[in-house]
Amino acid sequence: MEEVTEGVNNLAITEPHKKNRIQVSNTKKPLFFYVNLAKSYMQQHEEVELSALGMAIATVVTVAEILKNNGLAVEKKIMTSTIDVRDDSKARPIQKAKIEVVLGKTDKFDELMAAADAEREAAEAEEQS
Repeated sequence: MEEVTEGVNNLAITEPHKKNRIQVSNTKKPLFFYVNLAKSYMQQHEEVELSALGMAIATVVTVAEILKNNGLAVEKKIMTSTIDVRDDSKARPIQKAKIEVVLGKTDKFDELMAAADAEREAAEAEEQS
């Protein structure tokens, strides 16, 4: 047990966890979960970073395009790379494509979000009456 504790204490984290990063999966959550999460992150921070591997890259691109087309976000940076991923069943690493897209708030972001909130509240009030 001491070896495990010592190993954890000596562990070097190469990249600190970013509070505004969303790691997208194409199997775990529906598309608009990520769209709404990105909106929420942009309300708290000036920008949001979407990242994905392999087949989930299409989901990141779609989320970014939805936010851009709705006037909520602008592209700040797009990075692509290839990383080695080790699969337990295979001895050699598999190369996977990786994308990171950084989106920033538009000037109209707060105004558009306030209008959407007011619209949603009006619809909920109409349902209850």
